[in-house]
Amino acid sequence: MAAEMNGIYRELAAIRHTDPRAQGAQTAIRKWFDFLNRHFGNYTPEAFKGLGQMYIEDSRFTKNIDQFGEGLATFMAAAMAEFANQTEE
Repeated sequence: MAAEMNGIYRELAAIRHTDPRAQGAQTAIRKWFDFLNRHFGNYTPEAFKGLGQMYIEDSRFTKNIDQFGEGLATFMAAAMAEFANQTEE
């Protein structure tokens, strides 16, 4: 599970300077959504969006995520919000 999680973080870190609304970013963040739902319960799109906000509002999350690349938490939060908005429509 840790290897899969770290792999997704690395994939997202590699594209963190792109538009979080772009298809590549949305495809990658979908992997994160699916991973969380497989291993940690049932996240609705709205809960997923809220989790993304926590990534940037709680410095403990930010520090942990940004170890894969500075700015990753901010990128993920934006991509997660876009994913949730698209999924809820």
